[in-house]
Amino acid sequence: MTNNDILKKLRVALMLRDDQIVEILELVDFRITKSELGAFFRAEDHPNYMECGDQVLRNFLNGLVIHLRGTKENPKNPTDVLSKHKAEIPKKDTTDRPEFKAAPKDAERARGDQKPSKSAAATKKPFKKKPATPKIQVVEKVVYKNGKNKKS
Repeated sequence: MTNNDILKKLRVALMLRDDQIVEILELVDFRITKSELGAFFRAEDHPNYMECGDQVLRNFLNGLVIHLRGTKENPKNPTDVLSKHKAEIPKKDTTDRPEFKAAPKDAERARGDQKPSKSAAATKKPFKKKPATPKIQVVEKVVYKNGKNKKS
């Protein structure tokens, strides 16, 4: 697993945006731009892909400790910090989409005030039962004698 994979997994697990990662790195006086950071998250075959060095990952982890736990003078509760991250994520608004209602197959069946017409029932073919054919035994029954004799 490369440093890029570790950085990607931490970003997803902690629900961090690029600007938050830049702020975390600034906590340990490590300056990096959003575009440089975006190069770490690209696919390996992309022309602008950049390998994440040990120094970047080390500084990110040290900054993450300060970001989640705080300093000795100003300690924080990590669960409170993570809940703030969840609250900052915008929720998708589903009211913009119209509600989907499936149309019935037969419009007359959907109406409760009238009986369905007999013309629709007449178009269906009645089910015919095929005459029963006797089953032919393909494999003969075999009694296996492997092991101890069982008392029946």
